[in-house]
Amino acid sequence: MNDVSSRCTNINDMSLIPGYHGAMIGQWLTADEQRAWRAYLRAGSLLTTRLNRQLQADSGLSLAEYEVLVQLSEAPGGRLRPFQIGLALNWEQSRLSHLLSRMARRGFVARHDCPGDRRGALVVLTGPGHAAIESAAPGHVATVRRLVFDRMDGAQAAEFGQTFEAILAGLEGPGGLRARAD
Repeated sequence: MNDVSSRCTNINDMSLIPGYHGAMIGQWLTADEQRAWRAYLRAGSLLTTRLNRQLQADSGLSLAEYEVLVQLSEAPGGRLRPFQIGLALNWEQSRLSHLLSRMARRGFVARHDCPGDRRGALVVLTGPGHAAIESAAPGHVATVRRLVFDRMDGAQAAEFGQTFEAILAGLEGPGGLRARAD
């Protein structure tokens, strides 16, 4: 084994980080934490890919389009301001704007002037958009159930929900990501 490959087996070797000459701030993840973190990252990536493929194959929707349609279908009157959708999905304005334009061309949403705000707009769920979400939802839910919840018993599913609710509370609460960028 050459020097580089032997050094690459030690992920805690700070000398492997180009330009890094300082001391580690904080504490390295334990082996169990590292295993859990990497499993989470890999599972999140694979899950997003599988859900996107399922939606594309079954309904012609992307996961991003589905997420927007869910927000609108659950909103009063099927209408929201673009910034409200962006906040709910934690998306940048430019990403949302491009997606809404594509969705409008497909007939899933329409833009309307916002009463009381001449510069504002409302995104409104159209009949074809409502039909698209109604058609896509059963297959999407079945896939989520098969890929996630069928792999857990009731106690694990409850713990799964509690764990992510705790993480979200930290990210969205005072001092969290909504308050400042880390």
